[in-house]
Amino acid sequence: MPGNSFGQVFRITTFGESHGWGVGVVIDGCPSKIPLSEKDFNEAMAKRRPGRSPSDTSRKEQDRVEIISGVFQGLTTGSPITILIRNQDVDSTPYEKIKDVFRPGHADYTYFKKYGHRDYRGGGRSSARETAARVAAGVVAEKIIADAGIKVIGYTLELGGIRAERIDLDLVDKSPFLCPDLEASEKMERLVEDVRKEGDSIGGIVEVLVKGCPAGLGEPVFDKLDADLAKAVMSVGAVKGVEIGAGFKAAKMKGSENNDPITPDGFASNNSGGILGGISNGEDIILRVAVKPIPSISKEQDTIDKNGNPVKLKLKGRYDVSAIPRIVPVLEAMIKITIADHYLRQKIYGGQR
Repeated sequence: MPGNSFGQVFRITTFGESHGWGVGVVIDGCPSKIPLSEKDFNEAMAKRRPGRSPSDTSRKEQDRVEIISGVFQGLTTGSPITILIRNQDVDSTPYEKIKDVFRPGHADYTYFKKYGHRDYRGGGRSSARETAARVAAGVVAEKIIADAGIKVIGYTLELGGIRAERIDLDLVDKSPFLCPDLEASEKMERLVEDVRKEGDSIGGIVEVLVKGCPAGLGEPVFDKLDADLAKAVMSVGAVKGVEIGAGFKAAKMKGSENNDPITPDGFASNNSGGILGGISNGEDIILRVAVKPIPSISKEQDTIDKNGNPVKLKLKGRYDVSAIPRIVPVLEAMIKITIADHYLRQKIYGGQR
């Protein structure tokens, strides 16, 4: 099956390309009578939109959401919700010049090998532009899980090797990099400017917390909550790794160190990251996501064209220095979508307690 959809009960299907008429999403499985209007999307779309951070591309998209179906008189109807986001600031000129060349680090080569024909304008379907549709779907998912007291909070833990030394969630929105440590944020800003002058790019680590998640979400055996969360974030283009709870540190621990003691008041630690046996245990769910450097750089690189001839490539265009922080709301959205799906599955198929 083509991999354009995600979820079981709460299911999304995204569509559109970077330089086409726009992108969008069809959301199926949303319950009825949930208040929803186009203005509900403004904050989330602005968070993903370029212009917040010095690391962002100069491409300016308004990302105005249009609700085409599934809402009547301000309430969801239970039928599929269709959302459109039109492209308004498209310049395909730089891509016309390299339409037969595979850009290193991009999906150009693999899409060509799979399909034999590709939209070379801005990466087409493989572009990060597609993630605008995911963020829109995350807004709807958030309305579902908010009723259960669940909140998803993402922030930049590390950028280009500079790591937040303190986590103050009240400071996240005050940083252009969505970093909970303003001193680290200032260092990140200086680093981004240096890297931009070099014509290069950098990666980093995003941490996401799911607070207020009740125990019992997740399905055995192949639809474990942590498995679906990992798939959700790994489906985002720039992500190359994910860990939950202690993550890779658990490999260095003894069982007596890694196990979370259970007390009458709850768990005494949270190395599990809020998930045991693929099912939430009521503690905060903690994920850390490794984000690779943006592959579009102005430094000269070696590559080939579609006929296999060697090419020296030096890109010119409007590129981010880093996917961070614009990827943060995308990761938040995918986690909201996953939690909403499992929350609705639990309501339908879970045990009665």
